[in-house]
Amino acid sequence: MREIQKGSAAAMLGQSPAILRVGEELRKAALTTVPVLITGESGTGKELAAKRLHDLSERHAHGFVKVNCPAIPHQLFESELFGHEPGAFTNAKEAKAGKFELAHRGTLFLDEIGELDLALQAKLLHALQDFQVVRLGALVERTVDIRLICATNRSLEAEVGNGEFRSDLFYRINVLRIEMPPLRERASDVPILMNHFIRAYSERFGGHRGPLSSSLMRLLESYHWPGNIRELENLAKRYVVLGGEEYILSVLRQPDEIHSSTLDAIDLSAPLRVQTKRAVQQLERKIILGVLQANKWNRRKTARSLDISYRALLYKIKEAGLPQVRVPKAPVRELQLQDIEEEPGMNTIM
Repeated sequence: MREIQKGSAAAMLGQSPAILRVGEELRKAALTTVPVLITGESGTGKELAAKRLHDLSERHAHGFVKVNCPAIPHQLFESELFGHEPGAFTNAKEAKAGKFELAHRGTLFLDEIGELDLALQAKLLHALQDFQVVRLGALVERTVDIRLICATNRSLEAEVGNGEFRSDLFYRINVLRIEMPPLRERASDVPILMNHFIRAYSERFGGHRGPLSSSLMRLLESYHWPGNIRELENLAKRYVVLGGEEYILSVLRQPDEIHSSTLDAIDLSAPLRVQTKRAVQQLERKIILGVLQANKWNRRKTARSLDISYRALLYKIKEAGLPQVRVPKAPVRELQLQDIEEEPGMNTIM
């Protein structure tokens, strides 16, 4: 069975000037060992670009170690990154190497580094100053040789300006920067990406879905793709499983309906900043509710789908006044689709 392209292959597919620029920048960056900051919206392929950079570099024979910064609990940060010795804390019965050591001679990828709070940023900066780490419970420093790549969907300049991100850490990681373009800025690549995913998932799921009609493909090229490549991939996956172009059309109409309902709620007597904040809150509530329903109220899956931390999702659910109960058990067909979407080994664009 043909494998869905791994690494950065899917994200790099296309002939648009935007993606060709990224490819050239990655090739040039691979000739150096300086830190690289990859920026861009969620779903544009930042992690896959980081893997592509690693594969092109002289370090490709060694490890590519990913650290999902928002997913590491505050109290486990040092243990996860720097490792620990037996007895360093309760239940620490044996020695464990941290992510820094595991990435020795390879690449350390810090995904969504903008999510780290200031206390953890300080600990990370200390390790990056001379690339020496000390395991919890140990006294000896260990020197590591790593290539550092970071990614974020935030504006770190703005975070530095408002005191949410350390300026010294920002300047250390922002030596070379690569901006991943949103899919709406590389519309000519949409047919290439869509056909790739349809072929790949047809073979994986045992289906035989043909290419989309030219009229629907033109519509996809004009769509604004708020979820970027991840949204396109999921749309192709659902098309292969469910079949029928009508399903794709129904999905494409949803953002416009949300947009229209938000505009209907405008209060002409309120100041612009109040109206804007209210509209954003209403739109965010609708999006979160829709993703919760799609995931059968599984909040951890919803957090992953929205690319936010579980804690942030719980806060937003409470803030939006959304119910916290699960819906009744889904029909068998929907459960089967859910299982397919969570199948291990599936390529997911980050």
